[in-house]
Amino acid sequence: MALKLILYPDPILKRRAAPVATIDDEVRGRVREMFEILYREKGVGLAAPQVGWSVRLFIANPTGEPYAEGERVYINPRILAAEGEIREEEGCLSIPEVRGIVGRSRKVVVSAQDLGGVAFKEEAEDLKSRVIQHELDHLDGILFISRLSSLDRLRVNKELKQLERRYSAKPASV
Repeated sequence: MALKLILYPDPILKRRAAPVATIDDEVRGRVREMFEILYREKGVGLAAPQVGWSVRLFIANPTGEPYAEGERVYINPRILAAEGEIREEEGCLSIPEVRGIVGRSRKVVVSAQDLGGVAFKEEAEDLKSRVIQHELDHLDGILFISRLSSLDRLRVNKELKQLERRYSAKPASV
């Protein structure tokens, strides 16, 4: 099954994802596909639910460049600590053309497993911290638009309604 980018308001985006039980060749293949989608869409992070796969896994490459050095896979991630606050503009590949100011922790410590099943802890600041928090929200069924101020939410409401109309006009899959 080829993965594809899922767009708002698809219900999978609002669902809490299940833990990854086994890291096998199927998981590794899907992660490769996710990186292809990430680079094609010019993103810096992508969560499994955004490609129709409801598991607790996301990928990130804050450089946005298709180089392995910046690539990171987070399986069954958890934030262990967070500090500071930074408010910056965010967008989301699953909610095209919608952007808004979101408050996030400036620094986080995250624990996860890599594709080899090895547990790791990582400290992240600024953009990398923001990417981790944004993608982890996806695993909990939280979209960045729910973190917008009332004013920003009103400002993007027209675009969201258009996406909702497009979604409801799609023929049901068989």
